[in-house]
Amino acid sequence: MADDLDNIPVRSDLQTIAFYNLENLFDIEDDPNTHDNDFLPRSEKKWTPKRYKRKLRKLGFAISNIGKKETGKHPAIVGLAEVENAKAIDNLIASKHLEAINYGYVHFDSLDERGIDVALLYDIDVFEVTHSESFIVHLTRDDGETDYTRDILLVSGLLDGEEIHVIANHWSSRREGAQETEHKRLAAADKVIEIMNSLNSEYHTPKIVVIGDFNDDPSSKSIKQMVNSLDLFNPMEVLHTYSRGTTTYNFQWNLFDQILFSTNFFEATPDTLSFDKANIFDDEFLKLLKGKYKGKPFRTFVGPKYKGGYSDHFPVYAIFKK
Repeated sequence: MADDLDNIPVRSDLQTIAFYNLENLFDIEDDPNTHDNDFLPRSEKKWTPKRYKRKLRKLGFAISNIGKKETGKHPAIVGLAEVENAKAIDNLIASKHLEAINYGYVHFDSLDERGIDVALLYDIDVFEVTHSESFIVHLTRDDGETDYTRDILLVSGLLDGEEIHVIANHWSSRREGAQETEHKRLAAADKVIEIMNSLNSEYHTPKIVVIGDFNDDPSSKSIKQMVNSLDLFNPMEVLHTYSRGTTTYNFQWNLFDQILFSTNFFEATPDTLSFDKANIFDDEFLKLLKGKYKGKPFRTFVGPKYKGGYSDHFPVYAIFKK
């Protein structure tokens, strides 16, 4: 597959913005500040250097090929979810398929209970960071204690010389039930609305891209709340079908991973970025090829069982044209 992609001409007028939940990218060292005990060489999961390096190599291969069919090159910007720390990101961008790409990254340690964060990879040659900031989503448990989750990451910068703002998210999971946890995702949606309102007051018609694993589908209340409040466009709405999504549960597809953007990306002004297309990056190499889970994401682990795959999510991407 990669050999075929290597022959695609590079399109300098196109840039890809992607998002990828990496499924627990933990390094192999014990960090007292994170819940990484499952991901150590002597843990039940036997998270050894060999397994870690294999995951880095596989994830790097996947990232380097997102959008390549259309653009002939790697993505300019990639939002990441489920990274343990900066070291894991350093190891990722030093891996076999990414080391030749001039990737930098923005990452802040969050207070998330699982010790996982969001981050933003970017190609230094085409994107210049001018500002970055992380925002806490304030949640409380039933007992009144603080419920710590992933921060929301804002990165502003110049993509091919044009100012854009990227808001990266990884919202609270549905582990205790979709209805029981919905209020957490609605709180995160409110925080994104607050960040966007601030950008709209600070900049004249800012171009904003909202990316993430929202743990909600395009039709969910939290996503609709953002779209309707902020005049956003969600190209993922038409991609979510009975047989297609980014992650599965009980044999049902969800499209939790999404890329939304402000509608000024539809303005075809000369020398400015405009929306071209969006898709799920679900090439065959990212899927299980046989058995009852055929076509589902090829995961690293299923419970404690090591499978040696990529992630339990497919990446998503949007292409912008200048």
